[in-house]
Parts: sequence; structure tokens; C-alpha cells
Amino acid sequence: MTGHTAEGMTPARGFALVVLAALCWGTSGITGDLVADRTDLDPLDVAWHRMAVGAVLLVAVHLVSRRRAGVRTVWTRPLRGRLAAVGVGLAVYQSAYFAAVATAGVSIATLVALGLAPLLVAVGAAALGHGRPDRATGSALVVALLGLVLLVGVSAGGDDGDAVLLGALAAVGCAVAYAGVVLLSSGAPAGVPTTTVGFAVGAVLLTPVALVAGLDLTGDPAALGLLVYLGAVPTALAYGLFFTGVRAVPAAVASIVTLLEPLTATALATVLLGERLAPTALAGGLLMLGAVTALYLRRMGDSNSRGLAPNPLSKRAP
Repeated sequence: MTGHTAEGMTPARGFALVVLAALCWGTSGITGDLVADRTDLDPLDVAWHRMAVGAVLLVAVHLVSRRRAGVRTVWTRPLRGRLAAVGVGLAVYQSAYFAAVATAGVSIATLVALGLAPLLVAVGAAALGHGRPDRATGSALVVALLGLVLLVGVSAGGDDGDAVLLGALAAVGCAVAYAGVVLLSSGAPAGVPTTTVGFAVGAVLLTPVALVAGLDLTGDPAALGLLVYLGAVPTALAYGLFFTGVRAVPAAVASIVTLLEPLTATALATVLLGERLAPTALAGGLLMLGAVTALYLRRMGDSNSRGLAPNPLSKRAP
């Protein structure tokens, strides 16, 4: 990701690409849920398929584009260690997300993970010395936590309360892993294929874990198509669209646009899976998203120029 407008890339086109990326990401949860319904694949199996398919496609595209551009990267030991950590974070992130979807449902899993993640990044950045959270960030964190309590607390009051709590915990773990990936990738030198290497490393690290756990494959044509879609569209294509479009879109604007992901996931789960959130739980989810939106509206165009903590969503998890 560069700091200037790419050649031939207008702000309007960049905005459209970021919107498309967020909409693609929003289909991840429901795709994994549909695969689980048709097969015996567990969340770890689904996460492995997504990582593997996405890594193959990203590496193939990178090799072709590198030959054309003639770009060479100096792989220092600290850089290799950083990218290995990014790969671990991606593997944990994917596994925790699909585990949360399987136990708590698409809506709660996505709202918790994507609602908490940017605020965790802001806190993590401050802890690493990139600037102490200001009053707006602190207020947003309090509101988001209140929303999380409403969302999970009300939903856990039903017959499936234990499953909702376990799923919410998995989603919180997903958010923590996501935040770690963003903080680690933010320090990578320009031109380093963080996304490609991260997914490749994550797929390699996740493979022995999945094999030990008893990796299952499927011969169901529809499920195979969904798994290929999961690795190709919400993974390889979406990340490519985002990192291309964000070159022409202010980081804070891109941050707000990516909130379309949990909204898309919730809408699809409501229409296609029949998931329903209680009014109070829905209000909690909206509080979480509203807190993040208000924070970035306030800081739009400000964080990069003042050298404060890096914008938590200026770099999507690679």
C-alpha cells in the first residue's frame, strides 16, 4: 500500500474497489456455515481450505506480477520473523472466526470480531508506544464494550446461551489475532508482499495442525465450489481489491467502508439462514459499529498527518 494515488486510479474508483472488498469479506461467514451444513467439515477444516486456496492464488498472482515489475525484496531476519508471526496470527484468526460462526452464528461472530478488532488495534498501538489513546478512542472503547455486553448478554440468555458465550469468546480471540496481525504488518517495509507471504506461511503452519486434528476433505461438488469461492473471492480477490483501492482513498474513509463487512454478514445471515437478533442484542451490535464509525469520523484525515497511533484499519489484516 502506498501513500499516493496509483496511476490511473481515481478516488471514485478506489472507493468502489474498497466497497467491493468489504462486501466480499461479508460473505465469508455464511459461506463457511453453508459448507459445514453440507459436509462433516469442522471449523478448522474450513479455515485450512480458505488459507490453502487463498495462498495458492495469491502466490501465483505475486509471481506473475513480480516478473513483470522486476521487484526484489531483501529478506532480513527481523522481516522473516515478523512475517512468520503474521502467518501465525492469520491461521489463528481464520480458525477462531469459523469456530465462532459454528457455535454462535454468523451475526454474533462477525459483529463481535469486527466490532472489537479496530479498538483493540488502537489500544495495542498505544501500548507499543505509538501514541496514547485520546478521549475519543477511550469513549469509543467504552461504548463498544457496552454494545458487546448487550449483544452477547442478551443472546446468551436464550436456550443456546452456553454456545453463544463460547462463540463470543472465540470471536474475541479472533479479534485479538486480527489486531496482532495488523500491528505486525504495519511495520513491514514498503513493497513487501505481506498479504501473500502471510497467507502462505499461515497455510503451511495450519496444515500439520489440521492433519493431527484429523483433516477432512469433501467430494461434494457444491461444497467444493463454496470452498474455492471462499479462498478466491473473500480472500485473494477481496484483499487485492482493497489494497488497490485504498491507494486512492483516505485511510479513515476506507476504515469506515470496511464496516460494511459485518453489516453484510448480518444481512445475509438474516435472509439466507434465518438468524434473528433480539432488538436489544441488535442495538448492542449497532453500538459497537457506531462507536468505531464515530471514532474514525472524528479522526478522518488527522491521524496520518499528526503522526499519532496508526489507523487501526488503514491496513486490513493481510
